[in-house]
Amino acid sequence: MIKRKILAVLLLITCAANAQEINKQEVKNEVLRILDSINKAKLPDTKSGGGVEEHWYDRISLRGYAQIRYNGLFSTNDKVSCEQCDKSWGTTSTAPDAKANNGLFIRRARLVFSGQVHPNVFFYFQPDFASSPSTGIQNFVQIRDLYFDLSFDKKREYRVRIGQSKIPYGFENMQSSSQRLTMDRADAINSSILNERDLGMFFYWAPAEIRERFNMLVKDGYKGSGDFGVFAFGVYNGQIANKLDGNRDLNVVARVTYPFVIGSQIIEPGIQAYTGKWAFTGEISNGVTVNDPQYVKDQRVGATFVLYPRPFGIQTEYNIGTGPRYNTLTNTVDETDLNGGYVLLNYKWDIKKQHIYPFAKFQYYDGGKKYEKDARSYVVRDYEFGIEWQPIKAFELTAEYVIADRTFEDSALPINRQQGNVLRLQAQFNF
Repeated sequence: MIKRKILAVLLLITCAANAQEINKQEVKNEVLRILDSINKAKLPDTKSGGGVEEHWYDRISLRGYAQIRYNGLFSTNDKVSCEQCDKSWGTTSTAPDAKANNGLFIRRARLVFSGQVHPNVFFYFQPDFASSPSTGIQNFVQIRDLYFDLSFDKKREYRVRIGQSKIPYGFENMQSSSQRLTMDRADAINSSILNERDLGMFFYWAPAEIRERFNMLVKDGYKGSGDFGVFAFGVYNGQIANKLDGNRDLNVVARVTYPFVIGSQIIEPGIQAYTGKWAFTGEISNGVTVNDPQYVKDQRVGATFVLYPRPFGIQTEYNIGTGPRYNTLTNTVDETDLNGGYVLLNYKWDIKKQHIYPFAKFQYYDGGKKYEKDARSYVVRDYEFGIEWQPIKAFELTAEYVIADRTFEDSALPINRQQGNVLRLQAQFNF
């Protein structure tokens, strides 16, 4: 049928070229009419239900964010640093006159591909294009998250997560860096799992209504942690993300949290715990002794309380446990007790579509960091005062003044207490 119509068009054009008595405008109108009917013939019959088939990749969305920092303003001591926090802050050099390279620094550059690719399968993939290995060369691409949620009911209240993802331990660890007010997570909680992620399998449960509440607390600017279930239970390698397991001992983790609505306020108490064995795979210096480097006890229990900023908020967490820690007296790594936490006070001030968040934070930690050199020993007492300004959804600017008192000691720096202040700036772009 379409071929016949095309032939008719060609005949009309031929006739128009050879017959002067035919009006040119009439020929043009007839050609347009026939071409329009051809296009309509190609369209699917949506009325009869014969629409274009939707593919799984049509359901995948793309979003992301990037953070650019500057840590070089008003620094009183360049030897104040935090390796797990930000490699552009301070220096760990042993030289007596060492200065930090506190220039502009891309802290994060992330894309998130996600989607419900099947009624019972959710897909999430997040690479980071600003990973910072210890070599000093910046902006490596590294997988942060790659997991699938397999749900068992229509409301997706029961699901199993398989892959590399955040370990359900702590509120601040679960909270996205794009949502967090302070530039870095507290040492006490974040020392549990480097980069908050590992390979594992986790069961999550939450009623549909509470899952919507978790999402609202993020979407509406209340700095929520996201949807990691009311109850979580699972196992994971216990090493850290993007690293092979160092032993055959899986860690076990469990978490319970619930956001209650009380009048105009929302509070969220929670409790979490994990247990396992840590395996050293190259962090120990020559001459430092570890009793059993493949099976060091690593376990913690922590509590969380969050009053969401409506408009005043409080966020506090504390954990205790046992883990590896460098002993400066014996030059060994021992299993020792650890404890620490933080208190964050914040306020949400809305000016039309703009959001302003003043905040203040105190953190304390007394323990080791298993994934750093010689399970580096820490005593941290930091105060942070700052403000985040979000004039539009696509842009945020944060200024944070830090008053730090950090003792961090290993075999290269057996006596090392550093105190100092610095003003830190961050521009974040959301897309």
